[in-house]
Amino acid sequence: MSKNQNISLQITGLSCAGCAGRAERALAAVGGVASASVNLANATGQVEAAPGLPLERLTEALSKAGYPAAEATAILQVSGMTCASCVGRVERALAAVPGVLTAAVNLASETAQVTYLTGMSDADSLVQAAAAAGYPAQLPANAAGEDAGQAERRKAEGIRTLGRQVLLAGLLTLPVFLIEMGGHMLPALHHWVAASIGQQNSHLLQFVLTTLVLAGPGRQFYLTGYPALLRGAPDMNALVALGTTAAYGFSVISTFAPQLLPAGTANVYYEAAAVIVVLILTGRWLEARAKGRTGAAIRKLAGLQPKSAMLLRGEEVVETPVAEIAAGDLIRVRPGERIAVDGEVVSGRSYIDESMISGEPVPVAKSAGDEVTAGTVNGNSLLEFRATRVGRDTVLAQIIRMVEQAQGAKLPVQGLVDRITLWFVPAVIAAAALTVLAWALFGPAPSLPLALVAGVSVLIIACPCAMGLATPTSIMVGIGRAAQMGVLFRKGDALQRLQEVRVVALDKTGTLTEGRPSLTELVCADGFDRAEVLRLAGAAEAASEHPIARAIVAAAGTGLPQAEEFEAIPGYGLRARVEGRDVLAGAARLMVREGVGLGALEAEGRRLAQRGETPLYVALDGQAAAVIAVADPVKPGTPAAIRAFHEQGLKVAMITGDASATAQAIAARLGIDAVKAECLPADKVDAIRALQQEFGTLAFIGDGINDAPALAAADAGIAIGTGTDVAIEAADVVLVSGDLRGVVNALTVSRATMRNIRQNLGWAFGYNVLLIPVAAGLLYPFGGPLLSPALAAGAMALSSVFVLTNALRLRRLKPAMDAGEDGTAERAANGQEVRA
Repeated sequence: MSKNQNISLQITGLSCAGCAGRAERALAAVGGVASASVNLANATGQVEAAPGLPLERLTEALSKAGYPAAEATAILQVSGMTCASCVGRVERALAAVPGVLTAAVNLASETAQVTYLTGMSDADSLVQAAAAAGYPAQLPANAAGEDAGQAERRKAEGIRTLGRQVLLAGLLTLPVFLIEMGGHMLPALHHWVAASIGQQNSHLLQFVLTTLVLAGPGRQFYLTGYPALLRGAPDMNALVALGTTAAYGFSVISTFAPQLLPAGTANVYYEAAAVIVVLILTGRWLEARAKGRTGAAIRKLAGLQPKSAMLLRGEEVVETPVAEIAAGDLIRVRPGERIAVDGEVVSGRSYIDESMISGEPVPVAKSAGDEVTAGTVNGNSLLEFRATRVGRDTVLAQIIRMVEQAQGAKLPVQGLVDRITLWFVPAVIAAAALTVLAWALFGPAPSLPLALVAGVSVLIIACPCAMGLATPTSIMVGIGRAAQMGVLFRKGDALQRLQEVRVVALDKTGTLTEGRPSLTELVCADGFDRAEVLRLAGAAEAASEHPIARAIVAAAGTGLPQAEEFEAIPGYGLRARVEGRDVLAGAARLMVREGVGLGALEAEGRRLAQRGETPLYVALDGQAAAVIAVADPVKPGTPAAIRAFHEQGLKVAMITGDASATAQAIAARLGIDAVKAECLPADKVDAIRALQQEFGTLAFIGDGINDAPALAAADAGIAIGTGTDVAIEAADVVLVSGDLRGVVNALTVSRATMRNIRQNLGWAFGYNVLLIPVAAGLLYPFGGPLLSPALAAGAMALSSVFVLTNALRLRRLKPAMDAGEDGTAERAANGQEVRA
């Protein structure tokens, strides 16, 4: 009987003995748990459970109880991976580390993204596990004390080293190729070689040159491939090592001990072994160069932040490295310079070009009190601002992290690829062995050399590299291109879900509209003074962050009294006490809930709603005092975005907490297909489920705290970047600019990227399905060719290069919608869009 395992968890959210008890009961209730105890003092949980119990069941139980287990994410740079089989082995090694919840390895970026339970594992354990599997790993540049520039230089040096190896191997291989293959193609050259240096001497020369190629530039295949083979985990290096060793070994015997072979079979294949090394090294060099371009978007974003800034210290201006700037420092930025860190303008007025982050081409006016963002470009005036967020906390740094994490994600479509490639290399080795056996037993004379050629060709032509690169390269380039358009994929798998969307549901305030409403009318009930009602309502709303609250406060003016006992009632409104009076302010349903009769104000509210304005009611000391009309202008890009959704065959729905009459009026004006009005936060989730049942896969777009549950419930949640942090954290995709036209671009990138992935996978699998039988000589009995190992190596190298080149086409993808300087939307013609 297997011994139970002991699991230690760090638990968050514990504040009292009751919390500890609830967390303990949640753990104990999980099937397979023998005992569980939670220590409030050090916030840990100790679990004795059956061996093999998935950690996810424990973490899910704690999350449902409201006390999530502390998790951490580490990104490792993994070297030595050459194909999809390597990816599977690294993932299995990392997943086997105690405490690891998920492990996703990306061949294109050569990184591993691992989520683990704090206290059960750490980054060092992950590094050791990868190294033990044969793939050395290290923490990324910043965590290892190495800056991004050093990392880039290290990668560039690796590419240059590969280039030198290709050149050296090519120079050594050229004479071998000319002597052997040239002699076959040109009989005169063959006779000249035999007459001048002799056949045996030519074989000796080929032996020396090929040995130098294999022992020099080709050494890496043997140092990596054979250890992997001995571990029972063969990879692409193992295929190359086996194939070239077979060709080289047979040639050495033919050269120095031909009597050991059957008469007439002592042929040499030095050129095959040497050319294979040259072509595969060339393919890897081209791959490395192409992989470098897949991360161009990240490097471009990282390059937006200047290295230094002009720091104000008293009357003195000192140029200071960005790394030394602290929150609260005063910074001066001259015309044409980039903003170094996030901050708030203290003095000056200028226009800031924010296009590199938001994708919006129109410069934004900035003056005292406005926020500025690192990486944006100052216009034609001097600005002074105070740093508010520096280092990893700046918006630019967060965007870079978001894009990097999304680029490392694994789409659902990759699951099938992983399962196939895990067994692909062993299957290829088995196929090569069967090929050799079949040719040796049934092939025409001389069968032994033909068996060798066919077996080596099968080993070399199989290309798990292309399979492993097919999905991650497209993801990296597609998500990077989206970031340049102002669309940030927080979760890479949203790429796949977005292209399946059939209905787009939108919140109203701040999403369809500007989110900056203004008070248009105030109608008081008999016996109430307009100025007094507005003053008290403004004082109550001053503690609220809602856009409508800000409109009422702005209309009420300055010098408002301080509200006491403020309480926000999500989906309804608010309650406060101002100058001894009870103030209620909110939707009609708040008045119904509190038992306040509206009287004649109810008809006034309906009249205002029919105009497309939002009616809010104010009650003082339990009596209806006034109805306030607030209008929120529709964003300039909204009508064009909705037209674009319809052009793409999508249904458009609006889900809002606004009054039904107001919502219907706006929907009719914009051509929205379905309306769900007067929704509380929980109602929005129900509305989403109803729309999913009616139309299918749904994307929800919102910006407020109230939208967070809906964003999480949708198949794809899209947050307006100008919204709240809570909404952004709950979303799969973030629009930096807050413009709905960005959703159209997100859908375009999703469809183009998934189309690109399907092309890559079709090529990678189709290539192997078609060419492995050809390499095995299946066509030979029918008069077809017997593929040369050198040609097989060339085809294999080109396969990976094709996949990478195809993915890089996504860099030229045009935005489906651009915002002109006048704020109007211009629909890109289909003929101008790059079909990827």
